[in-house]
Amino acid sequence: MKVSEAVDRRISIRAFRPECPPESLVRSILEAAARAPSGGNLQPWKVYALAGAPLAELKARAAANPMGEPPEYDVYPPNLWDPFRTRRFQNGEDLYATLGIPRDDKAARLRQLAMNTELFGAPVGLFFCLDRKLGPPQWSDVGMYMQTVMLLAVERGLDTCAQEYWARYPKTVSDLLGLPDDHMLFSGMALGWRDDAAPINTLRTARDPFEVWGELRGFEG
Repeated sequence: MKVSEAVDRRISIRAFRPECPPESLVRSILEAAARAPSGGNLQPWKVYALAGAPLAELKARAAANPMGEPPEYDVYPPNLWDPFRTRRFQNGEDLYATLGIPRDDKAARLRQLAMNTELFGAPVGLFFCLDRKLGPPQWSDVGMYMQTVMLLAVERGLDTCAQEYWARYPKTVSDLLGLPDDHMLFSGMALGWRDDAAPINTLRTARDPFEVWGELRGFEG
């Protein structure tokens, strides 16, 4: 598979089949992704892959606390402004439309939101952490590592959904993982095989045209 094909195929999957990928396959993806770039080769990521009983325990702990915990960072800036606010709003509307959930059905929307704590049925949960003394450049390095994981997963027939939702459960995740005090959770990720019959997996989010966000200068042809 070409890199361009993996980029095009990758979408956020929110309904997974229950079969668990072999440990060797998951490890091979995580190891290969370590070729992702990082400034000064700091390699700031620390990654935990959970399946089976440990993952079930995490899901149970999160489900027992539906309100979550005080997050250690804002996933979105307060009072999000346009065009970012409109993009986020439209993404939510498009997602719930695949499920036939109208805007005024708050209960159904909350039930779907709660599926995050189930990793949308994925059999593997990945959790990406880093030393809390590191700064925004290293956070972006972890993001590049995560993107590499997602593309390698596609190459190997798997699917993913990155979940900064887990930032709502920093203590729950840290306690279960035994995370050192000087480390913090950045994001989770669901990993497994997509359920092709699930309507929610038909969502393919829109992208603005290049002219909205890009410029080319100094080229001669």
